[in-house]
Amino acid sequence: MAYDAGLAQRIEEALEDTAGFEEKKMFGGICYLVSGNMACGVYKDYLIVRVGPDAYKNALARPYAREFDITGRPMKGWVMVSEQGYDDDAALYAWIRMGLDFAGSLPPK
Repeated sequence: MAYDAGLAQRIEEALEDTAGFEEKKMFGGICYLVSGNMACGVYKDYLIVRVGPDAYKNALARPYAREFDITGRPMKGWVMVSEQGYDDDAALYAWIRMGLDFAGSLPPK
């Protein structure tokens, strides 16, 4: 299954004015990087968000979020959000902001 192009478009529009923003195909989907650090992306119809180790537990407790696990080995600090968790713009932007906050806390690559 290809990734959700509509979700990708929504993310691109949200990030278009972000300094250092770029996109890269990964995980069979697409990821969005800021200054070379992954912040979020799309895998199939899931939003994936890199929240980091400190926000990981709280992010997993949010509705429609689960571990990012596509290989049988979960990626700690990353979550997958099903469509109900990002269906409105405010929810999507809140998730994107979490990813941007973590990516922005890392040194540029």
